Amino acid sequence: MKNSILIVDDIHPVFTERAEAMGYHCDYRPLITPGQALEIIGGYAGLVMRSKFKLNREYIDAGKNLRFVCRAGAGMDNIDEKYAIQKGITLINAPQGNADAVGEHAVGMLLSLMNNFNNADMQVRSGTWDREANRGYELKGKTVGIIGYGFMGHSFARKLSGFGVNVIAYDKYKTGFTDQYAREASMEEIVKYSDVLSLHIPLTAETMGLVNEEYLLHFKKPIFLINTSRGQAVKTSAVLKAIQQGRILGAGLDVLETEKFPALADQEWFDELRRSKKVILTPHIAGWTFESYRKISEVMAGKLEVLSLES
Repeated sequence: MKNSILIVDDIHPVFTERAEAMGYHCDYRPLITPGQALEIIGGYAGLVMRSKFKLNREYIDAGKNLRFVCRAGAGMDNIDEKYAIQKGITLINAPQGNADAVGEHAVGMLLSLMNNFNNADMQVRSGTWDREANRGYELKGKTVGIIGYGFMGHSFARKLSGFGVNVIAYDKYKTGFTDQYAREASMEEIVKYSDVLSLHIPLTAETMGLVNEEYLLHFKKPIFLINTSRGQAVKTSAVLKAIQQGRILGAGLDVLETEKFPALADQEWFDELRRSKKVILTPHIAGWTFESYRKISEVMAGKLEVLSLES
């Protein structure tokens, strides 16, 4: 099936419409199980996926006719990229599609943390009117440190541009990226000057557990922490300890080391996490809006069109 694409996750129909206009046949099977996908993947030239399974060597070897894989999102950590490329498979992702969603979500989390929105709301609903306990912080004049200045980090910096903040950014894999929204900085500057730390990094061997107890000890000021990237980049127990010690003033966590129930509830740190009034939790939805749902598919279709023209 030279021009057939297997779609194993829910995506916006704009992708199938545009792919079929290019001459592809789309087999849309969002309810397929990983085992079923493994059995039939060999008959397809393309695969579209989100997070249903890890595209490891077993799947790649089974997909003997695969020419491309589209990841409906930004992160590629559930794909064995090196092996796929070695097998001649082109990898397509769509960070442009949900960058605005992630940037807005991060700003929303930060404002909520700094102004005690969640706690104040719960208190008023329960009959308590306590202004002093809910006194907030202003963003203006603060230094926001961003780690990872790709589409997501840049989007967050751009959203902050009207708040009168100083934005500095560190990216191990890029240089010369200073722009009107952020100044390129060293990690030493990040830990020395940041009032806010926001992570926008992929999950790699280097970023796994990046934010741990030792790392947090280097910060010179108490910080607000935002993580909308990957949960395994942050050691939750280290964040909770830093909150107890006053080194983290509040944490907005859209992603966690372990996600979904019942596995999440079994983590030894979860009870303390859910009880903390200095933590805001969301279920990995920073990049998942009604608008990004469509934009991700549009980006993938656009990249597939370029690939098809080059082939």
